[in-house]
Amino acid sequence: MEQHLVKIKSIKHITHDVLQIVTEKPQKYSFNPGQATEIAINKKGWKDEKRPFTFTSLSENDDLEFTIKTYPTHNGVTNELLQLGKDDELILHEVFGAIAYKGEGVFIAGGAGITPFICIFRYLQSKSETGDNKLIFANKTKEDIILALEFKKILGENFINILSEEVTDKYANGQIDENFLKANIADFGQQFYICGPPPMMEAIQKQLASLGVNKKNITVEEM
Repeated sequence: MEQHLVKIKSIKHITHDVLQIVTEKPQKYSFNPGQATEIAINKKGWKDEKRPFTFTSLSENDDLEFTIKTYPTHNGVTNELLQLGKDDELILHEVFGAIAYKGEGVFIAGGAGITPFICIFRYLQSKSETGDNKLIFANKTKEDIILALEFKKILGENFINILSEEVTDKYANGQIDENFLKANIADFGQQFYICGPPPMMEAIQKQLASLGVNKKNITVEEM
């Protein structure tokens, strides 16, 4: 089984509960935008505790970057990541992932489900191929929005947010439903990409089907 030991080069919070971790990149280690790997921590008691995390850097970058939502109240891997610093080591495994860019469309993300889309949008921007892609991002509060400024810069008015637990003048409030989708999407014949908690993805797939979206035009990736 493929394994790579890498040192952390930097680690910082980018929201109250999301870490951005930059590591060394193994030689000839490559991946496609949207793909992930399993990561373990190179510490006693944690080496076999593998968890899947998405690459948020581009494959051609010199370093690897991961954007990881943490759960401090759980005694698990993400809580342990909060204890790490520069030069601590992670164990990377094989690359995998179902999300792949198939053409312009609508990306729908819930919370940490945004992570496969970060790399895809950075890749498209690097190629000047952002086009008319649209991102609908559902979170509890505005403090939970990951990389809000970067997505606004890349997508402009095509970056649409909805908050379930906070009412503001800036963003929609509530859950994604058929009416919200109809209000924000003009063409249901394009590609759709969904990543988020399983109940959310299941609900949105049903809504899209009800709105006439062909199942073959829907790509999903479970968190």
